Amino acid sequence: MFVNGNVRERRVVPRVIVKMQPDQIKLELDGGLRISGLFMKPENAKAMFVFAHGAGAGMTHTFMEDVAHGLAVRGIATLRFNFPFMEARAGKRWGRPDTAAIAHAALRAALIEARMLTSDLPLFAGGKSYGARMTSQMQGQEAFPRVRGLVFVGFPLHAAKKPSLVRAEHLSRVCEPMLFVQGARDALAEISLIRSVCASLEGATLHVIEGADHGFHVLARSGRKNADVIAEICSAIDEWIDKH
Repeated sequence: MFVNGNVRERRVVPRVIVKMQPDQIKLELDGGLRISGLFMKPENAKAMFVFAHGAGAGMTHTFMEDVAHGLAVRGIATLRFNFPFMEARAGKRWGRPDTAAIAHAALRAALIEARMLTSDLPLFAGGKSYGARMTSQMQGQEAFPRVRGLVFVGFPLHAAKKPSLVRAEHLSRVCEPMLFVQGARDALAEISLIRSVCASLEGATLHVIEGADHGFHVLARSGRKNADVIAEICSAIDEWIDKH
């Protein structure tokens, strides 16, 4: 449900998603560092979303792929990309995430590329977990021009079992509208805290996925499947982008 004081009618979403093949691209950062990207633009594209991955998995992770394809069905083009630390991992299980400066540079490179690829479409930015936080930090420090809004999928408000609002302090410096899509069981964003954060921010909207954890998995006894959760995430993003 949307927590913004408005009751909105649900859209009927497709049950079967036919996946399109993304275009593989290369992005170049200052200093010659190159990272990989995946670009998808459906024929009926109405918006462009730069979608940054989390700290634990890159742009080809099943969750990232499923959300990108779900958005394509709804007419939203996406550009996924690997942060440099993920590109350097080369199949290794672990790697320390990039510093904020490097992550912000990668985001800017992706946004520049997205603007060139889809100059006719409204531009949105955001990401999953770490990617969401890096995007909000970047926009709060030195906003990328012509970004219509930010979409955070599982914003990591605090470390697990360490509830805090410190990571939210920079959000008040973000001028663009923000959508927070959060799992009700997210260990990195206690639901009462994320509600209070969104309530304190002008232009922030919260969509809660009932029963979902930080990875947006739901318990078997809920009667829901991961595909149902992906569909809800994509529909929430779609409806919010339509509004903005």
